[in-house]
Amino acid sequence: MFFGDYSFFDYKLNITGYTGQDFGGFAQYLYLTISVILLVILLRVFKDTPQAKVNRLVDFLGVFLIGFYIAKTTWESYYDVTLQGAFNTYLLPFDTCSIIMPAAVLAGFGKGRIREMAASWCMTGGILGGFANMLFLNAFKYYPFFSFGAFYSMTWHFLMVFIGLLLTVTDHAKPSFSTVRDGFLLHVLISLVVIPIDFLFGFDFMLYRELGGVPFFENVAAQFTARNLSSLNPPMMLFLYLLGFSLIFGITALLKTLLFPHERNAVPEKVSFSR
Repeated sequence: MFFGDYSFFDYKLNITGYTGQDFGGFAQYLYLTISVILLVILLRVFKDTPQAKVNRLVDFLGVFLIGFYIAKTTWESYYDVTLQGAFNTYLLPFDTCSIIMPAAVLAGFGKGRIREMAASWCMTGGILGGFANMLFLNAFKYYPFFSFGAFYSMTWHFLMVFIGLLLTVTDHAKPSFSTVRDGFLLHVLISLVVIPIDFLFGFDFMLYRELGGVPFFENVAAQFTARNLSSLNPPMMLFLYLLGFSLIFGITALLKTLLFPHERNAVPEKVSFSR
């Protein structure tokens, strides 16, 4: 774990001697261990919370994440512009992990079908994106464990997983595979905005243009692009998202059965998402 002469709110270029030592090292394992323990404790605490109170908590977390994003982006952008002369466009809220902001707000404040889709995304895509980043926290490539840059990323992805699991263990999921369908539908609708942005401006938000960092499929996408078949990359990534959503749904359903086997009475055929 990196220990140097820097302050908690220092910008990455001002942290002398840090070259990503905490990425994949002890700090990463410490973060995962603390997160898992904290998740188990919090889910045990909230497992019998009435739906109305869970809604209010999700409301609060959704609004908090929006404020947290604005604060962190403002903080980092000040240094990006001051020290590097340009705004980092990859801070724009078009990546997969940014979806948690509207999804959490709609899961708490929304009604009817929109709320079902938002809550379902939190219970599938939210957990998938959050946990994937917890395993490989890219922020550690630029910021050490004891820094605001790393703290932001650690907190953000932990809350993604927590919100999804909270909705799952408190029976906000419909007891059918339609949870995957509804969450994926919201993901597709947002993707219809992001995909043109990627191809028009050369980004890789939600990994639709280059599948950057996706093992094996990143190389397949590069081959498609080299053959002028880059239009095949978004469908391929969408399929991988659907596969990931389905896998997460199956794993969380199994874990819920194993960890909370007798917490509630029989689950109704369809759980209401109304307030």
